[in-house]
Amino acid sequence: MFFRLKPSGPRTYLQIVENRREDGAHRQHVIATLGRADDLAASGALASLLASGARLCDQVMLLCALERDVEGLRMSTRRLGGPLLFERLWQETDCAAVIQALLVGRGFEFAVERAIFATVLHRIFVSGSDRACERWMEDYLIPGTDGLALHHLYRAMAWLGEELDAADGGQAHATPFAPRCVKDRIEEALFARRRDLFSELSVVFMDTTSLRFEGAGGETLGQRGHSKDHRPDLMQLVLGVVIDAEGRPVCTEIMPGNTADVRILLPVVDRLRGRFGIGRVCIVADRGMISAATLAGLEERGLEYILGARERSDVVVREVVLADEGPFTPLLVERANGAETQLFAKEVRHQGRRYIVCRNEAEAERDRADRQAIISGLEGQLQRGDKALIGNSAYRRYLRRVALTDGKGGKAKPGPAFEIDPGKLAEEARYDGIFVLRTNARVTPLQAMLRYRELLDVENLFRRTKGVLRTRPIYHSSDAAIRGHVFCSFLALVLQKELDARCRAAGFTPEWGDMLRDLDRLQQAEVSQGGKTWKVRTEVGATASALLRACGIAIPPRIQGIPPPAPAPPAPPPSPKRRGRPRRGATRP
Repeated sequence: MFFRLKPSGPRTYLQIVENRREDGAHRQHVIATLGRADDLAASGALASLLASGARLCDQVMLLCALERDVEGLRMSTRRLGGPLLFERLWQETDCAAVIQALLVGRGFEFAVERAIFATVLHRIFVSGSDRACERWMEDYLIPGTDGLALHHLYRAMAWLGEELDAADGGQAHATPFAPRCVKDRIEEALFARRRDLFSELSVVFMDTTSLRFEGAGGETLGQRGHSKDHRPDLMQLVLGVVIDAEGRPVCTEIMPGNTADVRILLPVVDRLRGRFGIGRVCIVADRGMISAATLAGLEERGLEYILGARERSDVVVREVVLADEGPFTPLLVERANGAETQLFAKEVRHQGRRYIVCRNEAEAERDRADRQAIISGLEGQLQRGDKALIGNSAYRRYLRRVALTDGKGGKAKPGPAFEIDPGKLAEEARYDGIFVLRTNARVTPLQAMLRYRELLDVENLFRRTKGVLRTRPIYHSSDAAIRGHVFCSFLALVLQKELDARCRAAGFTPEWGDMLRDLDRLQQAEVSQGGKTWKVRTEVGATASALLRACGIAIPPRIQGIPPPAPAPPAPPPSPKRRGRPRRGATRP
C-alpha cells in the first residue's frame, strides 16, 4: 500500500491505494480517500495520522528518535565487515572445529577458541602485540569475545605453543630444533580434513625468514644469528613455512634464531613424512638451503628435489654449467595481469649431476638497466674523485685499482686510483636473468623451471607475513607463548588463502589493502530507547559486497529490531512444611 495524490480539477486529494493481482495483472484499488491534500496539511491531520501509524513501525520510531535526539537514547557503533567475513571462513576451514576438539577435557574458564580467533583477526587487519589486540577488539563486533581480557589472550597463546607429553608419544617426529606442540596437532588435523583420496602432498615448497624480538625472546628461541630484518642487535627466531602445490600453507617450523638454513631442510623433510604420511615427494627450496650434506641426505632418502644453485660461488656451475653452449628451449608464460614473460631453459649434465639453466628475459633486461644506472653514477663519481668509491659495495664490484704515472714515463705517483673494469662488467653480464637449478626429479627442464618459479609464492607469503600480516612486535617471554603468537599468523594465512581461492573462483582479485578498508567501512550501530533496541548497519561498499557474495554470506538487514529478552520464569513456590508425625514409610524401609 502507498499514498497517492489524485488531481481533480483545481484540487488534489490524498488517497491510500493498494496493488492487487487479478487475472494475471496488477490493478490498483483505492482503499480510502482521506480528503484534500492542502486541508490535511494545513490542519495537521496528516501529521497526526502519520505519527499515530509510526508507533506501530519500529523503523519509523527509530528514525524519529534519532532526528529529535530524545532523552534516554543510547547508541554504540562497532565494525562488522571483518568479523562477518572471516568468521565464515574460520568455520568452513574447520579451524574452529579442530581447536574446540583439542580443548575437550581442558579446564579453561574462558572461550579459548574465541580468543584465538580474535588474535587471528587482529593479525589480518592491523597486527601488533596482544596488548594492542585487547584494545582493538573493542571496536569490532566479534561474537563470543565479551569478557575476554589480556591475560586470556596470553593464556591462549601459551596453550597453542604448549609442548605435548613425551610419555604419550607426543614428541614423535620432533626436530632437533623444536619440540612438538599443540599447534602441530592443529596443523595435522587441518591437513587431514582437507585431504581426500585424490589429493596428495607430492610437491612442497619451503622457505625461511627471521623474526626479531623486542625482549629476551623466551628460554631457548631467542638467539642472535643472521638477521634478514637487518637488526643483528636483537634476539630473533627462524620461521619456516611449508606450502603445497596449490599454495596452501601446510605447517610452520619455529626454530632458535641461530639455526642455519643449511641445517633445516633434512630434519623438516623427515618430520613432514612422519606427520602427514607422505611417500613420494619433491622438495623445492632455494639456494640458501643447499649443502653437500643436504644433497647427500636427500639422495639417501630417495627423495626428489629441485634446488637453487649458487651461480657465482659454485665452481662447477660457474665454469662448466654456464659455459655449456647447448640450445635453450623457449617458453612463453602469461602472468596474472595479462602480460607475458619469455623464459628459456636447457639441461646440462656433469659427472652424473643434472642441472637446469634458466633464463628470464624480463629479469635480464632489468639487470642490464640496473647495471647501466650504476655505471652512469660511477662515471660521474670518478670525475669528482675516487676516495669514497671503495666504500660503496655497488660501485666496488665494477672497479679495479691502477697506479698513476706522471705522464712522461717517469716514476708512478704515490696513492691508489680506481677505474671501471671492463672484465668485471663482462663477467657480470653472464648472469643477467640467469638462475641455475640442481634436480634429480623426473621432470622436463621446463617443468622444473616452472616448479621453482612457484617458490615465489612462498616468498610472497613471507612478504605478506611481514607486511600485511605483520607478526611483530613480539613481547612474550616464554617459548610457548612465542610459538602461539607466531602460529596465529599461520592461521591468518590459511584464511587469506581460502579467501583468495574463493575470489578467484568468483572471477575477481581485489587488492588486499582496499579490501580491508572496505570491510572496515561496514559498521553496525546499536540504538536503544524506551526499552527497545535496533540494529542499524551502514552502506555496503562494492568490494565488501563482492567478498560477501563470493563466500555465500547474506548481508544483514539495514534496520533490524531486537526483541526484548524473555522474562525469567517465576521461581516455583516453596513446598509447604509438613506438620504432625511423619508417615511410617518415610522413616522405615
